[in-house]
Amino acid sequence: MLYSSIPAHEKRVAFRKRLASGELVRMPGAFNPLSARLVERKGFEGVYISGAVLSAELGLPDIGLTTLTEVAGRSAQIARMTDLPTLVDADTGFGEPMNVARTVQTLEDAGVAGLHIEDQVNPKRCGHLDGKQVVDEDTALKRIRAAADARRDPNLLIMARTDIRAVEGLEAAIDRAKALVDAGADAIFPEAMADLSEFEAVRRAVDVPILANMTEFGKSDLFTVDQLRDIGVNIVIWPVSLLRLAMGAAERGLDQLLAEGTLEPMLGSMQHRAELYDLIDYEGYNAFDTSVYNFEVRR
Repeated sequence: MLYSSIPAHEKRVAFRKRLASGELVRMPGAFNPLSARLVERKGFEGVYISGAVLSAELGLPDIGLTTLTEVAGRSAQIARMTDLPTLVDADTGFGEPMNVARTVQTLEDAGVAGLHIEDQVNPKRCGHLDGKQVVDEDTALKRIRAAADARRDPNLLIMARTDIRAVEGLEAAIDRAKALVDAGADAIFPEAMADLSEFEAVRRAVDVPILANMTEFGKSDLFTVDQLRDIGVNIVIWPVSLLRLAMGAAERGLDQLLAEGTLEPMLGSMQHRAELYDLIDYEGYNAFDTSVYNFEVRR
C-alpha cells in the first residue's frame, strides 16, 4: 500500500551488491509510477527513468528542454513506488560543475539509486540522433568529479555516459571512458555503439560496470539479454520501449474509435479493471480503513 517500505539507501546498497556479483541487471524504462510497479511485478531487477521519456511526456523533443525540477519530481514519484533500484538520466547535469553537484544532491534526495551524466554540449540532444557535439575532455571530467564529490551517500551510483563514439569514433570513446573512470565514475554508459564488438571493446577497456542501451530505431542493433551477458555487460536498459508500446496501443485504439465508434473489439488487448486494481493494491487500501475505502472489485 502507498509507497515502497525500503529506504533509498538500502536500495542503493542492494544495487551495488547486484552489480558487484556480475549478474546482469535488466532495467526497462518506466514512463510513470504505475509502469514502474508493473516492471517490478514482472520480475525485473531495476527501473530506468529516461530523459527522452520525460521530455516526450511533456510533448517536447529530447534536446535539453526539461529542467532539474521536472526530472527530480518525476524521479521521486517513480522511485518511491517500487522496491527496485532506479537509475535516472540526468542529461549533462543541467549546467556547469556546480549545477552538476546540485543535480546529484537533488536526485539523491529524490530517492534514486543511481544517475548518469553525459559529455554532450549543453543543450544536448538524443544520443541516437546525428549532429551531436561533445565537450572537451577537461569539461567532461569536471562534471564527473563534481558529481562524485557532491554525493552524500557513497552508495549512490555515479555513471558517466559518453557520446563521443558518434563524433570521433570507437578509440576516442574508449579513451574517454578510461578517463571518466579515473575521474570517479562508478560505471560507464557508452552511447550509440555500432555493434556487439564495440561493447566488447569497452568492456575490456574499463574495470567498472558498463551499460548497454537497447533503444529501438537507434544506432545500435537490438541485442538479446543473453548476448549482452555473454560479453560482460552489467546493465541493460530499454529506455523508451514501454512508452512506445503504450502510445502504439493508444493510437490503434483511437483509430478504432474513429472507424467504428466503439472499443469493444479491443477489450481483449486492454488491461482489465481487476488487473489494474490488483496492481495498485486496492484491497490493501480497503483493509487499511474500511470506513473510508469500501468497495468490491468487479470481475
